[in-house]
Amino acid sequence: MEQRQHIQLSEESLAKQSTTLNLGPTHPATHGVFQNILEVDGERVLRTEPTIGYIHRAFEKIAERRPYYQITPLTDRLNYCSAPINNIGWHLTVEKLVGIKTPKRVDYLRVIIMELSRIADHLVCNSVIGVDTGALTTFTYVFQYREKIYEIFEEICGSRLTTNIGRFGGFERNFTQAAWDKLDSFMETFPKAFKEFEDLLNRNRIFMERCMGAGPLTAEMALAYSVTGPNLRAAGVDYDVRVASPYSSYEDFDFKIPVGSTGDVYDRFMVRNTEIWESMDIIAQALSKLKDLDPSVFHADVPEFYLPEKKDVYTKMEALIYHFKIIMGETEILPGEIYHSVEGGNGEVGYYLISDGGRAPYRLHFRRPCFIYYQVYSEIIKGGLLSDAIVTLSSLNVIAGELDA
Repeated sequence: MEQRQHIQLSEESLAKQSTTLNLGPTHPATHGVFQNILEVDGERVLRTEPTIGYIHRAFEKIAERRPYYQITPLTDRLNYCSAPINNIGWHLTVEKLVGIKTPKRVDYLRVIIMELSRIADHLVCNSVIGVDTGALTTFTYVFQYREKIYEIFEEICGSRLTTNIGRFGGFERNFTQAAWDKLDSFMETFPKAFKEFEDLLNRNRIFMERCMGAGPLTAEMALAYSVTGPNLRAAGVDYDVRVASPYSSYEDFDFKIPVGSTGDVYDRFMVRNTEIWESMDIIAQALSKLKDLDPSVFHADVPEFYLPEKKDVYTKMEALIYHFKIIMGETEILPGEIYHSVEGGNGEVGYYLISDGGRAPYRLHFRRPCFIYYQVYSEIIKGGLLSDAIVTLSSLNVIAGELDA
């Protein structure tokens, strides 16, 4: 199959009459509130100037004024397509700082939640690639299964999109039987539906010709720009935080890291599809491992971080003290400096935390993968077609919430 070629632009071609095109900040194809000012010659992109900052929330500065447990909802608003991964990544960071060791059952429950989040994130990205190449059916079909994942989250924590799921040391409550039933239903019905999704697109000649050769990203360029996640793996680099620096007992699981070769839109699409199957396998392994563990355990034995039972608050002085300290954010956090990362839906989500022993962080920096790999967008669409620029943006899966924290 003949693949499209990017044109090497000369100074002479740039000197020709061109058109400035404003792609954003509210264009429906940009998947968020950000902007690209394109200079085009007909359908050919000559140069691009990206601008960000339309939804600056000052999260990092807010975090310096909030108790540690109140920072969890801030992480929801980074990549809101897979918020639980951000939540758990923050909890793991604080646990690493203060030395909390979580039980195996908590680790496995977290793995289930994070892999469900990864599936939901990849479903959004790959179904939207279908929309931007003219295949709306696939988008509307698989979104019902993203909804089923959200129903599981809602049963566990009461929230769907911005979840605030879990607490330092584990979860705020044990999983209900309804949550397990919904998870079992998803595990039973989703594989057939996702296989149909792949049958519609993976070897579809029209889809392949639209995606192959569009927005190619080389391994050298990806590493130079610090790209991580599926976009890096599609370029042929098998880096995954779950394997490189295991957390939450990921070392107990067997799974493959899918990689591509050309780093184009089609490779990114296929890597995410394969990762969805790997996530399903990881969840199945976790469910099997949970059978041998005490079903009543859902939190580490750290009363200074876990709210006591309400009846105990009313009758026991120690429980009342812990309740007051947790709610008022007066739990002591040791001074220290630490960095911890997890494999998010879009790449390495990291937290660089400096504590001076106060009730709030002295400094907290969010490593947002989208903010980092969005910088390469201008490079990989230069010399390509305008239609390729749209589908390339979809395949990178740039989430506006991560661009300007």
